[in-house]
Amino acid sequence: MRVNERIRASEVRLVGNKGEQLGVMPLAQALETARKHDLDLVEVAATAVPAVCRILNYGKYKYEQAKKERELRKRQKVSLLREVRLRPKIDNHDFEAKIRKVKKLLDGGDKVKVTVMFRGREITHLEFGWKLLQRSTELLKEVASVERQPMMEGRRMNVLLAPSSAQKAKMKEEREEGVKEA
Repeated sequence: MRVNERIRASEVRLVGNKGEQLGVMPLAQALETARKHDLDLVEVAATAVPAVCRILNYGKYKYEQAKKERELRKRQKVSLLREVRLRPKIDNHDFEAKIRKVKKLLDGGDKVKVTVMFRGREITHLEFGWKLLQRSTELLKEVASVERQPMMEGRRMNVLLAPSSAQKAKMKEEREEGVKEA
């Protein structure tokens, strides 16, 4: 935003500090009006003809904008993409431990990419990876929804899982309860 002497327009439409229209006037006169009130002249709409300027305390305005932005960022939940890697010949117990880890990540609100990595000659048996991913999505169907079906990317086969809508509702309830307690 351009402020005071940085405004390039020769003629401006001026808006007062309480929102009242002060009319179209030369830039010098608008600057003089702003100085009389001990405030700044801020260009609000540069592309309008004539440019729209407003009289306000620019420091206070910037502070309020930063405050609003911080508040919005605080309320946002950042969803991360996490990855859990498997091998086609994984043992049952290890597989179950990985599934528990995926459930924990999904409960946290993150998306999870379950990847089966093929090394060497394992690539000739893609059906093992396919079955592994099908089994994992079947075990996780109550807490996750499949966002992207299993697909090959080079020597890796992966599926993308997101928290299910029921899971998201549960998380929202927990956050609201946390706000009420605080």
